[in-house]
Amino acid sequence: MPNRFLEFFWRSDPRPDPRAFAEPATPAAPARRAGATTREGREAVAFIDKLARALHRYGYAAPNIEDALTLVARRLGLRGEFFATPTAIFASLESEDVDETMLIRVEPGSVNLDKLSRLDTLAHTVARGEMSPADASRTIDEIRATPPRYKGKTTVVASVLASAAAARFFGGGWREVVVCGAIGFVTGLLALIARRNARFRLFEPIAAFVAGVCASAAVVLLPPTSLYVAMCGGLIVLIPGLTLTTAIGELATSHLASGTARLMAAAILFMSIGFGLVLGLKAGGAMFGAPPDVAEPLALPAWTLGVALALAPLALTVQFQANPRDVGWILGVCVLAFAGARLGARTLGIETGAFIGAMLVGVASGLHSRLFNRPAVVTSTPGILMLVPGSVGFRSITDMIARDPVSGLQTAFTMVLTGVALVTGLLLARFIVPRRSWMTFMAAARSRR
Repeated sequence: MPNRFLEFFWRSDPRPDPRAFAEPATPAAPARRAGATTREGREAVAFIDKLARALHRYGYAAPNIEDALTLVARRLGLRGEFFATPTAIFASLESEDVDETMLIRVEPGSVNLDKLSRLDTLAHTVARGEMSPADASRTIDEIRATPPRYKGKTTVVASVLASAAAARFFGGGWREVVVCGAIGFVTGLLALIARRNARFRLFEPIAAFVAGVCASAAVVLLPPTSLYVAMCGGLIVLIPGLTLTTAIGELATSHLASGTARLMAAAILFMSIGFGLVLGLKAGGAMFGAPPDVAEPLALPAWTLGVALALAPLALTVQFQANPRDVGWILGVCVLAFAGARLGARTLGIETGAFIGAMLVGVASGLHSRLFNRPAVVTSTPGILMLVPGSVGFRSITDMIARDPVSGLQTAFTMVLTGVALVTGLLLARFIVPRRSWMTFMAAARSRR
């Protein structure tokens, strides 16, 4: 008996047998055929594909793309899962007649507020069931085929106005305004060449190089001129402050892949601009001599600030291709952003001023969206651009290249903190005034019941 007892424990496996815990076998489910099996399903998938490409091309951030596509997919009777990044959109669509998984390869585009507004209206029209996917797909083709509202000479003039207004915002005098306007003119011409030639990939560093040469020449030939104001104001149209703010916003809302990609893209662009600028300054110093030190630019009268504040929104309207009927609201939101940021900065600090300005922009844009059934980005994008810490990041990169890493890191931290303050203000504004897309979805859901 003891031998049999020991033999049992010696030969037995102490691990449990997996078959003892296995669930009973069930009949295999019939295999589903990939793709859309009905015409309605194919039309719905084609519409979502076109809508995703168009929204990404004209400047929607990753959270907005995913929200819009989810809203439309639900209205079309599809279970949709979407994942948007700056270079690709992944989509999974399922229903009784559809089983589709798509990888949509896209390239980062430029913001076009007019086309974004039309696409947003189209998406909500489909979500309310007022248009079929086939008709909506044809409408998207018409929107994409529409030529830019502003082009050629108008965009160059807008670049000049934006640079000159930025020089006044940075405290420059008439010399800085003239120099920044000239740099903005050259930058606008180079941007026009870059848009017409897709192989012109070195637009930003070349424009920065030209700006460095022009600023060096102006400091020597037109004294006293502030070198920093001339450089920063002239290159304001190139600085990716909006991309930086969008990246921080995506990271704050847990869109980590898209936010990280945009953040690195903004950092690389900052460095390429800084590298081109340093080369331009060295070339300008070799041609015109070492620039003299200028402590403070000669200030302009106070009324010129109002002129700059009126011209900057007009320039942003052209740069972002907004509809002329939105100019009044864009102007009002930009003035509100500037006033809130300046007042907050004087009393509580730069970061708090950015937070107050962003919150005012978000609330005003939300109210405009609810009152006029328009997307909030039409007014919030120009308003936020009045607040973005692009000039701070620009100074950080120049300090790094000038071998002053301590000052560069301090300035970079200020830039990131200001960007976080902007995003926090926008998120709080969304809580105060809910976004229109979710209100529309709730209304559509109630109407279906």
